[in-house]
Amino acid sequence: MSPAPEHLSTPPSAFAQDFVRFAVDSGVIRFGAFVTKAGRDTPYFFNAGLFNDGAKLGRLAGFYADALLASGVEFDMLFGPAYKGIALAAAVAIELARRGRNAPFAYNRKETKDHGEGGSLVGAPVAGRVVIVDDVISAGTAIGESVRLLQAAGATPAAVLIALDRQEKAAIAGQTLEQSAVQHVQTTHGLPVVAIANLDALLAMLGAAQDAQLTQWLPQVRDYRARYGVS
Repeated sequence: MSPAPEHLSTPPSAFAQDFVRFAVDSGVIRFGAFVTKAGRDTPYFFNAGLFNDGAKLGRLAGFYADALLASGVEFDMLFGPAYKGIALAAAVAIELARRGRNAPFAYNRKETKDHGEGGSLVGAPVAGRVVIVDDVISAGTAIGESVRLLQAAGATPAAVLIALDRQEKAAIAGQTLEQSAVQHVQTTHGLPVVAIANLDALLAMLGAAQDAQLTQWLPQVRDYRARYGVS
């Protein structure tokens, strides 16, 4: 396994904080009492499924495009893992075309189709350097499946593009790692992970907010970062 590339999950702070504010205003980032997949009590929750209308999805695609283009990652096409990644990859492809970069995209089915065109891959022929587009990385399972699909098709995974890096210790197969899920993917697959924003950007936004309804959550989010966070 080749060494993990440089960590790319911290984009320019201006659009990272703009994205966090947009996610909070859209109700995609919520504050309260939640439980993560790892069973941790968390004071905030990110649900990208709530980018659920044309205006929100269009603006989200703009942030994805900003992060991808700012990263300097060279790519030929986009890939969206089923299911959330399908809409995300399509939206980002539209936004890139609007900016003059007409990149093809493809996605996979959960179940292989045995009639019609058949197979598990849909869209443009999978080839060249491919960016995997998803919302978050929890355990990296979906990313691993995508990497295997792309390599089996003869393509080269180039990077993973996500909305939010929670910057917390990953819990995989019942074990807590010292790495985050993002770092685990980078180490395991040798891929850069590009995130629009991360937990540090959320903390910065809360610290700068003038709204007491938001600033009241700063101590709890900061404590969560201190308990579970990674650098």
